[in-house]
Amino acid sequence: CTSEEYYKGTLTAGSRFPFEWTRARCQDNDVSEPEREKRWAELFDQLDLNKDGRIDINELRAGLDAWGVVQSDVEEVSNADPDTNRDGQLDFEEFSRYLRNHEKELRHMFCSLDRNNDGHIDVGEIQQSLYTLGVKVSFEEACRILQSIDRDGTMTIDWNEWRDHFLFNPFHKMEDIAHYWKHSLMLDIGEQLTVPDEFSEWERRTGLVWRQLVAGAIAGVVSRTGTAPLDRLKVFLQVHGSGGFSLWTGLRGMVREGGVRSLWRGNGINVLKIAPESAIKFMAYEQIKWVIRGCKEGGTLRVQERFVAGSLAGATAQTIIYPMEVLKTRLTLRKTGQYSGTIDCARQMLRKEGVLAFYRGYVPNTLGIIPYAGIDLAVYETLKNAWLQQYCTGSADPGVLVLLACGTVSSTCGQLASYPLSLIRTRMQAQASIEGAPQLSMLGQFKYIVSHEGVPGLYRGIAPNFLKVIPAVSISYVVYENMKKALGVG
Repeated sequence: CTSEEYYKGTLTAGSRFPFEWTRARCQDNDVSEPEREKRWAELFDQLDLNKDGRIDINELRAGLDAWGVVQSDVEEVSNADPDTNRDGQLDFEEFSRYLRNHEKELRHMFCSLDRNNDGHIDVGEIQQSLYTLGVKVSFEEACRILQSIDRDGTMTIDWNEWRDHFLFNPFHKMEDIAHYWKHSLMLDIGEQLTVPDEFSEWERRTGLVWRQLVAGAIAGVVSRTGTAPLDRLKVFLQVHGSGGFSLWTGLRGMVREGGVRSLWRGNGINVLKIAPESAIKFMAYEQIKWVIRGCKEGGTLRVQERFVAGSLAGATAQTIIYPMEVLKTRLTLRKTGQYSGTIDCARQMLRKEGVLAFYRGYVPNTLGIIPYAGIDLAVYETLKNAWLQQYCTGSADPGVLVLLACGTVSSTCGQLASYPLSLIRTRMQAQASIEGAPQLSMLGQFKYIVSHEGVPGLYRGIAPNFLKVIPAVSISYVVYENMKKALGVG
C-alpha cells in the first residue's frame, strides 16, 4: 500500500466510528462470557470431526491445517499442555480453558501494540513496536503485515481481527510475533560468501542467534557431506580443465584411483571450517554494522549497508580461516598415500613452500566476495519484492518455499558472476603441488587460461557446481528445520 492509501483508510475508519473509541478497549467488556463460550463451542464443533465430544491430535491437525495453520504451529498448540487429564484428547472444558488463557495473552499483546488506546492497530503502531524490539521495517512492509490481518479493508486491525488471526498461533509475547513476521532462513549451499542474516536485539539477548547458528552449521555439515563428490569433481575440473575431464570420466577416474571413499577427500576440513567461519563472520558483521549505524540502537541495515557490512565481514572471516581453504584444496586433489592426514599436509606445505603457501589465491578469493555478495543480495531482494507485489499484496510473508527459491536463484547468480575468480583462486592454491605446472600470479593465471582454453575455460567445473545447488539447498533446509525444532528455535 502507499501512504496515500493508508491515510485514506484511516479516515474511512474514523468516519465510521467518530466518537466511539475514546477509552482503552483492553478489557473486552463488550463481550459476555456466554458469548465467548458460544464462539468456542462453534470452533470445538468444527474441529470435532467424528462428533464424539472430544478432539484428538489427528482431528486437531486436520482442522487447523484446513484453516491454514502451519504444521509446526499445530505441534506447538498440541504441546501447550491443554490436555490436563493426559488422555490424549481435549474435551470442551480443556479446549475452552486453553482458548481463555491464550486470548488473555493475545489481548495483552494487542494492547501493547495499540499505543493510543483507540481499539485499533495502525501501520505506525506496527512500525514503532517492531522498532522497539530491534526489527526495522519499511512503511510498505508494515502495510503488508497489516493487510495480512485486516479483513474489512479499513487499514487498521481491531481486536476481533487480531484474535482470530493469532488464535491458534502459539505466541505468548510480542517478541514471538516479531519473530513470526521476520521469518529468517540460514541455509548452506557449500559457499560461505553470503551476507549474514539480520537479528533483533531480543534474538541476541535470548541466545536465539547462537541456536540458529548451530542449527545452520549442522545443516551445512550434512549438506556438504551429501554433495562432497560433486564438490571434489568441481575442483578437479577447475585444476585439470584442459586435461580432457568430463563429469563421468572425472568421477570414474577418482573411484578407480582411490575407491569410492576417495570421492569424499577434503570433506573433513571443509565441514570443520563451517563453525569458525560462521562465528567469525557473524561477530564481524555485528561490529561493522554497529560502526555503520553509529550510536543508533535497534533497526536493521539498508540493502546497500548490508552489502558493505556483509562483504567486509566475509573478507574478515576468509582472512582468518583461509589456510583451511588452501588445505581443503590440497587434500581434495591429493593422490592415494600422498598425505597421511590434514596435519601431515600442513607440515609438508610449510616445509616445502613456507608460510605464504597458506595464502595462495587469497587476492582473487577476497575480490570474489564483492560480486558474489552484491549480486546475491540484490537478486534476492528483487525477486522477493517482485513476488510480494505480484502475488502477496495482502501479506508480508511470501512463504518458506518462495524464500528458498529466491535464495537458490540469487546464490546461483552470485556464483556465476564470481566463478572465474573462484577458478583462478583454486588453481593458485593447487599449482605448487602439480608437477610441471607454471607458478603464475592472478593476472598470469587469467591470461594463461584465456590463451590456452578460451573464455569458456574460466567456467570449467561450473556444471557440477550448479548440479549440487538444488540437493545442497534441499538437504540443508530439511536438516536446518529439524535442528531448529531440536534446539527449541520457534
